[in-house]
Amino acid sequence: MAYWLFKSEPSTWSWDQQVEAGEAGTFWNGVRNHLAKKQMQAMQVGERGFFYHSNEGKAVVGVVEVIRPYYPDHTDESGRFGMVDVRAVAPMPRPVTLDAIKAEAALKDMALVTNSRLSVQPVTESEWATVCAMGGLGDR
Repeated sequence: MAYWLFKSEPSTWSWDQQVEAGEAGTFWNGVRNHLAKKQMQAMQVGERGFFYHSNEGKAVVGVVEVIRPYYPDHTDESGRFGMVDVRAVAPMPRPVTLDAIKAEAALKDMALVTNSRLSVQPVTESEWATVCAMGGLGDR
């Protein structure tokens, strides 16, 4: 199983809105970066990802699950980009801030630290376990 990180500005789409979408989840659209596109194309149903509030808050605030694989993004007029659907799984009991992630030696190579601008990022199994532990989730 692969793990991911999805970044969203809370003023555009927040964790609370993701939770309100319920079991049906919602599409993760608007990605216009080719590397992020490749990450989304690799996603499989059932894989988990961190929901990260960017710009405001800068913290991992929850866990989502991919519920529909990559398909065309209806907001992309060029037809080159796609999206996946995700649903909320669990809130992070203790949000894990970017500062805390940067301060953790085990996360020094995490994409969030080394390529912070990428909106959809891979997360290694060890990074997943470390961030879950920091946030009080155990190993979701």
